[in-house]
Amino acid sequence: MAADAMNETSKSAFSVLLPLLAASLLAACSPGGSESPPLQGAKIGGPFTLTNQDGQRVSSDRFDGKYRLVYFGYTYCPDVCPVDLQQIGLAMKKLEESDPQTAAKVQPIFITTDPERDTPQVLKEYVSAFHPRLIGLTGTPQEIAAVSKSFGVYVVKQESEGSTDYLVNHSRLAFLFGPQGEPIVLLPHDEGAEAIKAELEKWVR
Repeated sequence: MAADAMNETSKSAFSVLLPLLAASLLAACSPGGSESPPLQGAKIGGPFTLTNQDGQRVSSDRFDGKYRLVYFGYTYCPDVCPVDLQQIGLAMKKLEESDPQTAAKVQPIFITTDPERDTPQVLKEYVSAFHPRLIGLTGTPQEIAAVSKSFGVYVVKQESEGSTDYLVNHSRLAFLFGPQGEPIVLLPHDEGAEAIKAELEKWVR
């Protein structure tokens, strides 16, 4: 990627992360050290309608009453996406073993950032490798662009000169949303399954 493109990507990443980090700091500094959700009041998330791995149209209100663990990525991702999803899936399995009632309240969701290649059939095989309840969602490029924007996730298609192959540079974020779709916390997917499990135990009621 050219230097100017990398700079634009970095600016996009910073503009996305800054409000989330600010929300976390404000929660940490709240009077009396209250345990308010770090992302409480953050303007991220919102309604959407996408297509799941079975080819069915799914609206976000289908998940009402459930905590939503949402991760954006794509199946051709060469490194971080499968590692993160492996840890998320392992965290869910550990929670199911230790506290099945709490685990049942959480719906893990994978939203692709690469709708051109990630068809429902491709997603179905991919998500099944990480957790049996992981839902994969895709859609038209316009739908994915809209949902990525509403969740504060930047997506940049990185094409190689002289090649039809490409990578997708995207925010590496795992969100936990509440039963009404309210943002709660960014999950520490880069700290391993136990850290993710601990956050789920802390916030899922």
